Amino acid sequence: MADRQERKPLLSSSDDDGGKEYDEYSVGKAKTKHGFNSHLALAIAAITLGSSFQFGYNTGVVNSPEQIIQDFYNETYFDRNGEYMQPSLKTLLWSITVAMYAVGGMIGGVSAGYWANRYGRKGALLRNNVIAVIAGGLLGFSKMAKSYEMLIAGRVISGLNAGINTGIVPMYLSEIAPISLRGLAGTFNQLAITTGVFVSQLVGLEFILGSQTLWPICLALTCGPVVFQLLTLTFCPESPRFLMLAREDTEGAKEALMWLRKADDVEDEIDEMNLEKADEKKHSDFKISHLFLHNELRIPLIISVVLQLTQQFSGINAVVYYSTSIYESAQLSEQNSQFATLGSAIVNVLMTFVSALIIDRAGRRILLLLGLGGMFVFTVVLTVALVFEHQVSWLSYLCIVAVICYIIFFAIGPGSIPWLIVAELFAQGPRSAAVSTAVLVNWSANCVVGLVFPTLQKSIGVYSFVPFAVMLLLSFLFTMFKVPETKGKTIEEITHLFKANIDELHIKDVDVMSPDLDTSGSIQRE
Repeated sequence: MADRQERKPLLSSSDDDGGKEYDEYSVGKAKTKHGFNSHLALAIAAITLGSSFQFGYNTGVVNSPEQIIQDFYNETYFDRNGEYMQPSLKTLLWSITVAMYAVGGMIGGVSAGYWANRYGRKGALLRNNVIAVIAGGLLGFSKMAKSYEMLIAGRVISGLNAGINTGIVPMYLSEIAPISLRGLAGTFNQLAITTGVFVSQLVGLEFILGSQTLWPICLALTCGPVVFQLLTLTFCPESPRFLMLAREDTEGAKEALMWLRKADDVEDEIDEMNLEKADEKKHSDFKISHLFLHNELRIPLIISVVLQLTQQFSGINAVVYYSTSIYESAQLSEQNSQFATLGSAIVNVLMTFVSALIIDRAGRRILLLLGLGGMFVFTVVLTVALVFEHQVSWLSYLCIVAVICYIIFFAIGPGSIPWLIVAELFAQGPRSAAVSTAVLVNWSANCVVGLVFPTLQKSIGVYSFVPFAVMLLLSFLFTMFKVPETKGKTIEEITHLFKANIDELHIKDVDVMSPDLDTSGSIQRE
C-alpha cells in the first residue's frame, strides 16, 4: 500500500540537467509569476478588438435601422415587380436576414477547430479577415446594387466570420495568458463583444449613420476592425502552447513566451507544457469520438455545452429585445427609450470590465453562481412587474430597474465565463474540437431563441420570461453541483480533476495538489 502512495515523476531530464525531475505536483504551478505588460496587452487588444468586436458589432448593427432596411427591401421589390411586397413576405425576408447571421455562425463555429489546427490561432484569425472584407463589401454595396439578396448573403458570411472568431479567440487568449491572468484575458473577449454591440447601436441611430442614405456605411464598418488587426496582430506571436504541443517547436514556443512575458525566465511554463506533452503521449491520438466515449472528456464537454446553453437560454437576447418597449411603458419617448437602451449597453460594457478585473481573484464558479442567481431574481421581478404594471403605475419604473440589474448580473459571469472556461477544461489535443462543439451549440441556441421568442411573446405575452426563469434556476443548480473552479490551476491540474475519479468526484473548488491516487483511481487524503 505504501507504494501506491508514492509520487512518481512523470518526466525526468537527463543527467546533464542536474537530475532535474518534473512531476505533476512540483511542476503543477509555474514558480515564476509574470504580470500584465505592454506586449500581452497588445496581443489581447489585437485579438479581441480585431475579432470579438466584429462579432458584437454585427450582432447589433441591424437593430436600429431595421425599419429603414425593410423599406429598402420594399422599394427594391417595387422596382423589380411594379408592386410593393405583401407584409408577410417582408416579415419573412427580414426574419431570414436576422436568422442567416446565426446560420453562418454555426457553420463558422463548427469549422473553427479545423482552421485553428491547420493554420494556428494567429494564422486562422488573420485569414478570417478575408471573410470579413467579403461580408463588408456585400453589405455596403447592397443598396447601390439594389439587391437585398446581397445583404442577406453578407449577413451569412459575416456570421461565418463571427463563428470562426468565437471559436478561436477564447483558445488563443487562454493559451497566451499566464495562469494568474487567464480569467482577465478571457473576459476581454466578452468585453470587446459588448463594446461592439454598443458601438453598433450608437452609430445605427438615425441622426448618425442609421439614415436612409447612410445605413450601408453603417453595415460596412465591420471592415474597420480588419485594418486594426492587420496592423497589430501581424507583429504578435503564435500561441506558445500551439507551437509546443501541436507543432513541436520548442524554440518557437520559448521565443513566443519571452515576447509575451517581456522576460527571459519562462522555463517554468515550458516545463509545464512538457508535462502536458508527456501526458498526451501516454494516450492514443485524439479523435472527435473520444469527446463522447471517454468520461474524462465527456464530463467537461457536458459542462461546456450546458454553460453555452445557459448563456443563450438565460433570456439575455429576449430582455435586450424587449427593453425598448419596457422603457416606453414607463412613459419615455421613443427617442429617449433608444437612449435608455444605449445606457443598458453601456452598463453591460462597464460591468463586463469589472468582471475582468475580479475574475482571477473571485474565481469563475462564484461569479457564475452570483450572476445566475441575480438574473433569476430579477427575471422573476420583471415578470411580476410586467403582469401588474397596468394596475400599479410605479411598477413600470421597477421594470426598468429589473432590466438594468438583470444585465449587470449577466455581465458579471454568464456573459463571459462560458466562452473562456471551455478552453480551460481541455488539454491541447481535444481543445479545438471541444471549443468548436461548444460554439456550435451556442450559435444553435442563439438561433432557436431568435426564432422562438417572438412566437412565445405573442402566445403568452408578459409570461414569456417564465421559461427563462426556470432555465436560470436549473443552470444555477447545475453550476453549484457540477462546475469546477479553474482559477489559478494549470491545464494539467484541471484535466486531472476529471481523470481522478469521475463517478465520485465532487466538482467544487478541489485542491489537486494534496490528494494521492491509488491504482484504482480513487482519491486518498493523507
